[in-house]
Amino acid sequence: MPQPSATTPAPVPATEAALRIHPADDVAIARRQMLSGTRLDTLGVVVRGMVPPGHKVALRDLPAGAPVRRYNQVIGHLSAPVAAGAHVHTHNLRYAEFTRDHEVGIDARPTRFVEEPATFQGIVRADGRVATRNYIGVLTSVNCSATAARAIADHFRRDIHPEALADYPNIDGVVALTHGTGCATDGDGEPLKVLRRTLGGYARHPNFAAVLIVGLGCETNQIQGLVAQEALQEGTRLVTFSIQDSGGTARTVARGVAAIQALLGPANAVRREPVPARHLTVGLQCGGSDGYSGISANPALGAAVDRLVAHGGTAILSETPEIYGGEHLLLRRAVSTQVADKLLARIRWWEDYTARNGMKMDNNPSAGNKAGGLTTILEKSLGAIAKSGTSALVDVFEYAEPVHARGLVYMDTPGYDPVSATGQVAGGANLICFTTGRGSAYGCAPAPSLKLSTNTALWLRQQEDIDLDCGPIVEGLATIDAVGERIFRQMLATASGERTASERHGYGQNEFVPWSLGAVM
Repeated sequence: MPQPSATTPAPVPATEAALRIHPADDVAIARRQMLSGTRLDTLGVVVRGMVPPGHKVALRDLPAGAPVRRYNQVIGHLSAPVAAGAHVHTHNLRYAEFTRDHEVGIDARPTRFVEEPATFQGIVRADGRVATRNYIGVLTSVNCSATAARAIADHFRRDIHPEALADYPNIDGVVALTHGTGCATDGDGEPLKVLRRTLGGYARHPNFAAVLIVGLGCETNQIQGLVAQEALQEGTRLVTFSIQDSGGTARTVARGVAAIQALLGPANAVRREPVPARHLTVGLQCGGSDGYSGISANPALGAAVDRLVAHGGTAILSETPEIYGGEHLLLRRAVSTQVADKLLARIRWWEDYTARNGMKMDNNPSAGNKAGGLTTILEKSLGAIAKSGTSALVDVFEYAEPVHARGLVYMDTPGYDPVSATGQVAGGANLICFTTGRGSAYGCAPAPSLKLSTNTALWLRQQEDIDLDCGPIVEGLATIDAVGERIFRQMLATASGERTASERHGYGQNEFVPWSLGAVM
């Protein structure tokens, strides 16, 4: 069983209004709004002024310039003196560089695999890969073919044309995944290679029974070049054509509809069967994070990840700008110096990338993150890393690269959730787990996306978008390990076909956002 993570809250009575995560911390996190004069008896502090839910309250007097610890890690330095009981946030806490030891591998432990792995009801493809969903996809080589692609997919929408798929109950739907690029870029440059790698990952994804790729005809991202780079095989599972070769938009749409109609019978001829959990690859996301993310949903997801890894499965941690400053914790779990060096290389790339674009790595947190209590990128990163649990880090991949390792891996992606998850799915993720404290709305066709709330107030306010509430951890009503077990079981149920909240709302097509690198020419 997984060991408690570094973010496991220290024992505090459920009645106490604030929660200290580690005994060495300088701050506690407000469980609810605290007014001036609120006594925190267990912590020996009287609150000065109002402290909103999820925000930090000082546990001792601290001078200007002092480091502030949360999770027993430095999250920033004070820009002004702080008295015990005072609110600690953007008005008195700032990001500052400081040296962190890179003790590679000292916390890496061999995985203790379970004797009897869990199973889920998966769809086994002819090549042995396992799907969690059964879609037909319409991809585009360029933005110019997006309208035609959507028209093709719309013909098969169950909410508009229920008769189109009435005889094919085993097909989850026909989805058009369009994007805004594909031209006005270097024909041999990295941006085009990354786009093609992303499209290739989706074209090969086991959750697609078949895929159409629709182009314009004159774009830089020629379909022939895409097929060649990604070693795709055109045939019954992959059909390609362009608007110009088809004779215009209307004929292209008719051609696409006819092609999909020919694919419906074979695509429907599937059944679910028990398969080991090692066939599950889960992309880890957090969006709209708040001060509770690193206390409840993220460490609970980490506990689920440790279970998944122990059952032979794979989890993909990503969002490099949102692990920045906490990467030393991942390096401690790297299985080799080679893996550690690969992660550090991506960190250095991002430092250069942001500098070239006139940005800084500490441009996070977002407005919503700050409203929810997060102050610095260090604080956000430490909470985000909790999603990865305690398992060893076995490999590092670049954006949209095929993930061929089992266990916990890292994929370099931006922090922007749709772009990040798109890379994970391109790499092979057949399920996404997404934590949120502010109420992010998200789906990710063709992979189902589980939404996990960090606090019960969000769950009560936005239940229609959330699959599981992790808020009881904050209130002392549930343990991280117990909620982690619930998440793991929900992973298996979702992989077996149980629909998520985002699927019921039709999320997933608009959230396909490949990473757009480089200049637009």
